[in-house]
Amino acid sequence: MDRRSFLLSVSGLALSQLLVGCENKNQTKLSVQLLKNSIPAQVVDQFSQFLQPKPKLKFSPVEQIQNLYQQLQHWQEQAKTNDKQNWTRWIPFINSQTTDVVDLVSLGDYWLKSAIEQKLIQPLEAAEVQQLKSWSNLDERWRQLVTRNEQGNLDPQGKVWAAPYRWGSTVIVYDRQKFQELGWQPQDWSDLWRDGLRSQISLLDNPREVIGLALKKLGQSYNTENLDTVPNLEKELQTLNQQVKFYSSNNYLEALITGDTWLAVGWSSDVLPILSRYPQLNVVIPKSGTAIWADLWVRPTKASKNDISSKWIDFCWQQEIAKQITTKTKTNSPIISDIKITDIAEPIQSLLQTNQQIFPKSEFLLPLSASTTKQYESLFTKIKTS
Repeated sequence: MDRRSFLLSVSGLALSQLLVGCENKNQTKLSVQLLKNSIPAQVVDQFSQFLQPKPKLKFSPVEQIQNLYQQLQHWQEQAKTNDKQNWTRWIPFINSQTTDVVDLVSLGDYWLKSAIEQKLIQPLEAAEVQQLKSWSNLDERWRQLVTRNEQGNLDPQGKVWAAPYRWGSTVIVYDRQKFQELGWQPQDWSDLWRDGLRSQISLLDNPREVIGLALKKLGQSYNTENLDTVPNLEKELQTLNQQVKFYSSNNYLEALITGDTWLAVGWSSDVLPILSRYPQLNVVIPKSGTAIWADLWVRPTKASKNDISSKWIDFCWQQEIAKQITTKTKTNSPIISDIKITDIAEPIQSLLQTNQQIFPKSEFLLPLSASTTKQYESLFTKIKTS
């Protein structure tokens, strides 16, 4: 899933890496690779002050979540070639430089199943989870999301494979001036089918998102297992396709900003950072519910268990820190905290509050079987080429 191309840089973590603490042979260390802009630099500084003695922290931001997933794959391949390296290391010019495995990595919930299946990550130990002070404060849906079996599927008897630290949703963003001319404002998915929008919409180039919003309009789940059981689904998608100017997971905002489209469906992490620069844009979370995504902390398979990594996970769940992650990165925290209206500007403040209200109606894009995934992809291709 090609999720989110961040359009706002944050000082500190926009550097190639953020190092906190001086070198000391006996010093506690924590090394993290994270999605760029997903953690404010000051939160890392506060964590350093929180621990005594001060640890050596290395936080390395990465541009795209897919790159972090590929890094996990690289470490696994690197481990497989260790035997070869052992007997070739004395042969000149054969050895190549490798990247050390870090303690924690950011990963999107969409990638969690395949990361578990491919053994790219290891579960958190049961005793470690019990020691996480804020684990019990998480909504049950968060605990369910990361509790999975060895195949990466949700399983209440499974292990805890990740720790969520922020989340967002799929939203509708539109040019309010254009809709003033139409005399109405979008509020829900059904509005995408209304008159006056023919060839004026850009949608994500993603079968789960597009078919999912049509399913939601029809009162069904984003995670419907058999699309053939949903009456009129293909007809609804064909009608929607006539409203669509193009499908893109990367350039949908540019077209909206330049006026080539009037409305776009996109990810809140793309949309919210640009609202202050483009006051003609307004954003709404569909009131019937939407797709939600989460950024998680995961531990690479070859990483050693580290008490400080558990402390970092728990630190991100503290009320004050959760508030900072929310306000600075313009996302939601799995830990519900009271945010004053003065802490964050409108319209983002009301949107984040609405996100919390609509959360019970919204859905994670859960793993589907291979046959069901193929069904989604085939139908999506058919609709786009019709």
